[in-house]
Amino acid sequence: MVDWLSKQPGDASLSADEAADRLIAEGNRAEDAGELLQACELYRRAAALASRYPKAHINLGIGLEAMGDMAGAIGSYEQALACDPANPAANYNLGKLLYARGELPQAERLLEQALRSRPDFPDARIVYAYVLQAQGKLEAAAVELRGALRQRPRDVGARAALFHMLEAKGDLAGAAAELEAVLKEKPDWTEALYNYGTTLMKLERDAEAEAALRSVIARDPGFLRAYRMLGNLLHRHGQVGEMLQVCRAGRACLPDSLELESFELLELNFIESVSADALSGLHRSFGERLERAHPQPFKFQRDRAATQRRLRVGYVSGDFNYHPVGLFMLPLLEHHDRKRFEAYCYATSTKVDDFTQRLSARADVWRDVRALSEAQLAEAIRDDRIDILVDLAGHSGVPRLGVFAQQAAPVQASWLGYLNTTGLSRIQYRITDHHCDPVGLTERLHTERLVRLPNSQWCYRPFVSVPHSPTPPLERNGHVTFGSFNQIAKISPATRALWAQILNRLPDSRLVVAGVAEGRAADGLRRDLGAAGIAGARLTIVPFLPVHDYLRWYDAVDIALDPTPYSGGTTTCDALWMGVPVLTVPGPRPASRSAASILMTVGLPEWIASTPGDYVQRAMEFSREPKLLSSLRVSLRERTRASPLMDEVRFTRDLELAYREMWRRWCEGVPA
Repeated sequence: MVDWLSKQPGDASLSADEAADRLIAEGNRAEDAGELLQACELYRRAAALASRYPKAHINLGIGLEAMGDMAGAIGSYEQALACDPANPAANYNLGKLLYARGELPQAERLLEQALRSRPDFPDARIVYAYVLQAQGKLEAAAVELRGALRQRPRDVGARAALFHMLEAKGDLAGAAAELEAVLKEKPDWTEALYNYGTTLMKLERDAEAEAALRSVIARDPGFLRAYRMLGNLLHRHGQVGEMLQVCRAGRACLPDSLELESFELLELNFIESVSADALSGLHRSFGERLERAHPQPFKFQRDRAATQRRLRVGYVSGDFNYHPVGLFMLPLLEHHDRKRFEAYCYATSTKVDDFTQRLSARADVWRDVRALSEAQLAEAIRDDRIDILVDLAGHSGVPRLGVFAQQAAPVQASWLGYLNTTGLSRIQYRITDHHCDPVGLTERLHTERLVRLPNSQWCYRPFVSVPHSPTPPLERNGHVTFGSFNQIAKISPATRALWAQILNRLPDSRLVVAGVAEGRAADGLRRDLGAAGIAGARLTIVPFLPVHDYLRWYDAVDIALDPTPYSGGTTTCDALWMGVPVLTVPGPRPASRSAASILMTVGLPEWIASTPGDYVQRAMEFSREPKLLSSLRVSLRERTRASPLMDEVRFTRDLELAYREMWRRWCEGVPA
């Protein structure tokens, strides 16, 4: 018997396939040593020597793909399939490459063939699942991944992929279980532990989520996303001080992180001890740092003759879903004058729901840009030739201020999602109104020029139609009931102290606080009010509820109490719609004045207190006017409907006029 290993590739006693195998083996060794060029040359010689040998073409394709020659790789895989159309490796490799290129139907067909030829091929099954997921076939994708795990039960990559698919389907409990299995096999995988923490947050298993996220940070102090997610968790429990500690600890480890600095700026809006001027200074410092990171912003050519042409307006947001930003955007998208404006929406969030579909259907162009870097997104916006780019997030939600720092459009503005300056000089305008930013009060706090809409910066449309009780609970119960439906982080120590004063001066009164999870948030509120002398029986805490049930709780409230220093926007509108007046005490910051703006728009200036003491006094006085409360109960909905707050066409025309003036100034070279 002849030892074939001793033969040379050119030995006449070798078959073509055997000779090719020797060359392929040499190529494999070269590839393992990092010599890709040499490896590919050996694979080419193998393919030339045995042109009908699929293995030679497959190895050449893999080598070319590793070198970035995707067209050459595709050609090699196709050559292999010409030799053997059912070859599982050729179908798998070509299918995987086409999946990466986004050619999903072709990739699906190839991977199906790979699995028909070789059912016990877990790598192919996993990629096949990815292809199915990318086409929205989540159930089928999960089935394939479970099949791969039966063949290779300890494959943490497949389990991690199954986690993502179950999460996308909304099966959060199943997703968490898969990550638990992953972490048993690979306990030091911080990315899996981070995903586990975020999934536990969605399941409202917050104590476990906090432990997981803190463990991520302990293992990897440079894991930026863990700081942000842990901060979000603490924020939703009203632990603003603790959240700031986490943010500052992250900045100590990541001193160059503009993202964590931005996150801290958002949270400082909830702190009453930070002055408006100090907060403005911190925003300016951030803006200067961010703009220094982008020293060459895009430049645009002015054209004085273009002032009246149709304008392309781009809206950037991570909240194009069931969120206050999405709710306020819908009427605008529906009523934009399509003869004069085109609306482009750039959705930056992974959260997609039914409301997202309603918004996307009303945009002229909808871009899902969540996977794009800030540089890529700025380039895409520039390629879309956007005239006016509107930031709807500021430092909240999913901020993309780095896009605006690159001057992605000639005119840039901030509106709706962040009631403060962004700190960026390249965002020329902030859209507001005369009540939220009275002339002379807040200009010094902004890097942007304030553009005040003549009626209101808000356009409210109730998300659902819910009837309201025509009778205030005071008439039924014999005592006044105050209420708050704001997020717990807004219910600051100063707010709690004011509420305690009101409740102590009206010993028969009650307080309903809705949208507060049981646990540390509810316990903290009970503890603080209890320390101020308010018995627990006088306080009703309502957890997060579906929107219909949430709105019905307004029937239990006579007077809504607005928090300070961060005022309520959507909750103020909801209260008025449900016949409940809102008492507010605005401060010097724009974020403290949103309820005052809405109340002025509806014609209720008497519900705006001038000082904290006046806030307490007015609460007492209004609680003793049952006829007034009864009259408002039956009239407020119609009053709100008839006001500029709900005049959708008027609001849209006002905003479009503001856009047109911004554009004119830019075309004519007038400084913002």
